[in-house]
Amino acid sequence: MEGILYLEDGTVYRGKGFGKIGTSSGELVFNTSITGYQEILTDPSYAGQVITMTYPLIGNYGVNRFENESDKISARGLVVKNVSKIASNYMSEMSIQDMLTKMNIVGISDVDTRSITRKIRSVGAQKCVISNEDISINDLKELILKEKNKADYYVDEVSIKEPLHISGNGPRVVVMDFGVKKNIINNLKARNCDITILPYDASYEEIESLRPDGVFLSNGPGDPKTVTEAIDTVKKVIEVYPTFGICLGHQILALALGGDTYKMKYGHRGGNHGVYDIYKDKAYITSQNHGYAVSAESLSGKEVEITHINLNDNTVEGLQHKELPVFSVQFHPEGAAGPTDTSYLFDKFVNMTKYCMCK
Repeated sequence: MEGILYLEDGTVYRGKGFGKIGTSSGELVFNTSITGYQEILTDPSYAGQVITMTYPLIGNYGVNRFENESDKISARGLVVKNVSKIASNYMSEMSIQDMLTKMNIVGISDVDTRSITRKIRSVGAQKCVISNEDISINDLKELILKEKNKADYYVDEVSIKEPLHISGNGPRVVVMDFGVKKNIINNLKARNCDITILPYDASYEEIESLRPDGVFLSNGPGDPKTVTEAIDTVKKVIEVYPTFGICLGHQILALALGGDTYKMKYGHRGGNHGVYDIYKDKAYITSQNHGYAVSAESLSGKEVEITHINLNDNTVEGLQHKELPVFSVQFHPEGAAGPTDTSYLFDKFVNMTKYCMCK
């Protein structure tokens, strides 16, 4: 079957369809990771987006039940150069074709992903329609117009609906779930944390009733400024509890501290982004997935210090309150997919919980 990718500026890419037969729309982004397509697809932070993989061969080691970062694919579609029909891996349980079909995700292959990537880098993020069914260009144009009017708000779609408790013998940690990845929870479990995951719009009173030793602000999709309930709650949380934020949680923390955020031209998505740790005077390779960033200028004069910067474009990659046990990073220290060189940050957070001001 034919596959088609239609961009909001009228650019058309044609290829072959795979996965679910259908049509979907979203924001077109690219990821530079060589491996990890399963983790990337199941990362809730990709809600509302059509992912282009820059590595030319996807699906060659199959899919298994152990490496999903959530129970579903929240992305709207997948674009690849070549999709492998053969999965060679002792852990493989199904092909990527089967995975996309099972999870109702549209895919297209045999397109020039290098051209798509250069397009996004040149003109910036684009709304798009992806289809592998019989559909006219006029219909695609109408779908694009509807997509362009949508707000970049998807947290409600991916956040847990009811509280979830995971028992542990260590510090009590409340996770504000904006679209948390499973490997983040695994890192907290590995440190014996007693974890309660709450919906993104949980009130401060709900958090307080659990008497946590620390609060974790998770990753998630979309514009941080749309999550107004969480920003107001975090303003209260940081006055009382040690707090650690990752990705969207980092951006929400910055807004709660009086900073500002902005939409990037095409964001950072991949497993090889260099980050400089100012305090350690050391560089790390990190995994990243974000389309918004914290404004460095907006933090001037606030009770916060920038701790990490991106080595490619000098954007803010980490911050820490000058007095309170509160910090965050833009990158993913849990990796999955990607390096885990900065997983020590989970240890830093757990150590901070010993000094919870509520005790």
